[in-house]
Amino acid sequence: MKILDLFGKKDAAAEVGRSLPYQISYEFIPFRLYANRKGSSMLLMRLKNLTTEPVLSSLVVQVPKGLSLDETGLSGAKEMRVGTLAPGEEKQVKADVFGDIGTDKGEYTLSITAFIHYRDYGHVLNAMKKKTVLEVV
Repeated sequence: MKILDLFGKKDAAAEVGRSLPYQISYEFIPFRLYANRKGSSMLLMRLKNLTTEPVLSSLVVQVPKGLSLDETGLSGAKEMRVGTLAPGEEKQVKADVFGDIGTDKGEYTLSITAFIHYRDYGHVLNAMKKKTVLEVV
């Protein structure tokens, strides 16, 4: 990318792609759902930028069959746009996870994917995926 050096620009993609871009921490409030009942648990996620560049960020949460991200029970995935995170900055994002009368007992694996975008939310530079388990008793 020497041509970018001529115009005073640096290649941010090389910096962002080298190591883990984010630290993702999460918790459920309450920490479990009850089987065969309507109810919800709030998934509280904290996203921290570990790179040395400001990054445009978004999160995607996916839930398995039996759970939903809306009260109607139809939404299995949800994208949340976080915005630009400065180096070392941390933002908190919430998503409600719903169970209904068709939710059986067991452990349900949820997937949280954090994306680094460039230009706009349509272009992805890097991503990091984390899985968590919600217990239904």
